[in-house]
Amino acid sequence: MSGEPPTGDALVSVLAALASPHRLRILAALKPGRTYVSELARRLQMNRPLLYMHLQKLEAAGLVTGELVTASDGSSVKYVEAVPFALALNLDAIALAAQSLTGSPPASEREKKE
Repeated sequence: MSGEPPTGDALVSVLAALASPHRLRILAALKPGRTYVSELARRLQMNRPLLYMHLQKLEAAGLVTGELVTASDGSSVKYVEAVPFALALNLDAIALAAQSLTGSPPASEREKKE
């Protein structure tokens, strides 16, 4: 996330990603820096398929990045790290972000147009 105010869709994506206790724990575990998925799964006592599902949501929201590294022996390891971000949330930021939402407008706005 850049220093620019998020679009409505980006804000929804970030808030949805942060709305899970599992994903908050993942971000907290990534605070010290980059680690590989198997190590992260052990630290969080979470199975890897579940961890990958949560990492996908965090990556889609721009909160983590991943890199697949292939060793000289041909084995691959996926490393993940948190992307530094700051989220300032107040009514002005929400009003600005709401102007760029791409989903269906609320029912009250649809009724006004009809």
